[in-house]
Amino acid sequence: MRLIDTLSRLASVEESPFRAQLLREDVTRLEKLRELAQRHPDLAAFKTAGMRIGWTQGDARTLELRAPLENMLELVFRHETHDDIGSSLDSALERSWLEFHRVRMERLLGCLSTPAPRPED
Repeated sequence: MRLIDTLSRLASVEESPFRAQLLREDVTRLEKLRELAQRHPDLAAFKTAGMRIGWTQGDARTLELRAPLENMLELVFRHETHDDIGSSLDSALERSWLEFHRVRMERLLGCLSTPAPRPED
């Protein structure tokens, strides 16, 4: 899968330890999706399993990512189970990944930037 190769390469040159670690974890998740596609030949079963592989800490906020994640999962499933793999499918998967990653970062960084409630004086 071209996306795995791209993320692995980016992780190897990333200067930020945080971003490099996230990239390595995402490569592991994508490799897990490849395995799940082989074990779950049904798209619905694959998507159910693929939604719960640690996209957010303990998958506590993964449901907030449902739309872009499901789109990406459908493309991964197609990539792994159909013979029509080509550069257009790889490109669609990369675009889907970028959208998923953007939404995930917005959600995760948004929760970090929300100020904690202050106790009453």
